[in-house]
Amino acid sequence: MKAVICHAPKDLRVDALDEEQPGPGQLQVRVAFGGICGSDLHYFQHGGFGTVRLKEPMALGHEVSGVVSALGEGVEGFTVGQRVAISPSRPCFKCRYCQQGQHNQCLDMRFYGSAMRFPHIQGAFREKLVIESHQAHPLRAGVSLAIAALAEPLSVGLHAINRAGGVFGKQVLVTGSGPIGAMLIAGLRRAGAARIVAADLSDTALACARAMGADETLNLATQPDALAPYAKDKGQFDFMFEASGSDRALRAGLDVVVPRGVIVSVGMSGDAQLPMTQLAAKELELRGTFRFHPEFAVAVKFINEGLVDLRPVISHVVGVQDAVQAFELACDKTKAMKVQIDFGVEPAGI
Repeated sequence: MKAVICHAPKDLRVDALDEEQPGPGQLQVRVAFGGICGSDLHYFQHGGFGTVRLKEPMALGHEVSGVVSALGEGVEGFTVGQRVAISPSRPCFKCRYCQQGQHNQCLDMRFYGSAMRFPHIQGAFREKLVIESHQAHPLRAGVSLAIAALAEPLSVGLHAINRAGGVFGKQVLVTGSGPIGAMLIAGLRRAGAARIVAADLSDTALACARAMGADETLNLATQPDALAPYAKDKGQFDFMFEASGSDRALRAGLDVVVPRGVIVSVGMSGDAQLPMTQLAAKELELRGTFRFHPEFAVAVKFINEGLVDLRPVISHVVGVQDAVQAFELACDKTKAMKVQIDFGVEPAGI
C-alpha cells in the first residue's frame, strides 16, 4: 500500500508499505483524506521542531478520515463500509495523568506521526490504517469525508477554548488565522464570544477568518499598528489566543488584553522573551494548550449536526501520488490554507 514517508528534511516520498491486519478490538480503515498539519510541515521542511528530530523514516499525518474495511475479533458497533473520523490520540488510559482525565498529557502517548519518542510513532498518511475501535467516530450519512478529516484541528481549537475558560459574551483576539486560528474562530462563535477580532499577515488567511465568523480582521503586514487602538485603557480584549507561533504576537497581547485577562498560547514556537513586569502588573494569566482528547467527540458531533461550516478552511485537495507537491503547496501561506491529500476512496464533496 502507498504511504507518505518523510526520510529527512525535504526528502518526502510515496513509498510502498506492507498492509496490516486488525487484531482483537481493532479496525482496519481505508484512509480517505488526510490534512497536512503544521507539525507535518516542520518535519518536511526542517526534520522536526525544537529538540524533536527525525531519527528514522516516518509516515506523516494525523488528520484523517476513512471507511472501515475489516473488523478485528470482538469488535462491536461497527460494520465494514462504515464511514468514520479517526482520532489520532492514543493514550495509555493507565498512567496518573490519564487517571486524572488529562489524557493529552499521557506518559505513554502514541499520537500519530510523532518523533517525540524512538522508535517514532508512524503517522496515518497510509492507504490502509489499523486503529483501536475507540479511535473511530461514526459519521452521519451525507457528511463529507474531507470535512470529517477536519475534526482533528477543530479538536485542537476546542481544547484551547476549554483551557481559556468561559468566553461567552467576551471580547476575543485571535492572532494567527491559519487553519488552527480558523478552527478557533469557529469554536469561539459556537461558544458565544461577543466579538472576535482576527489578526494575521496574509489576506488569504484573513478572508478565511471572516468566512469562519470573525467580526473584524487586521492585516499586520500592511497595517503594523492596527492593534494599537486596542491598547487604550490597559487593553480591550478579555481573551487572546496566539495561534501563529510568533513571540512578537505573544508580546503584543500583553498590551491589548485587559488586566486579569487570559492569553492562551496555541501556536508552537521557540523560546520567547516576555516582559514579566507587565505580565505581573496587569495580573495576566498565560496558559498553554496541547493537543486534545475528549474534545474530538465534540468536534465530530459539531460536524455531524452541521453546527459548524468548515468548508472555507480547505483550500486544496491533492492526490496521494502528488504528495510532495501537496506539501510544497501547504508551505506557501499566501496561497494555501488547509491542503488535504486524497487517497481516492470517494470524491471530496466540498
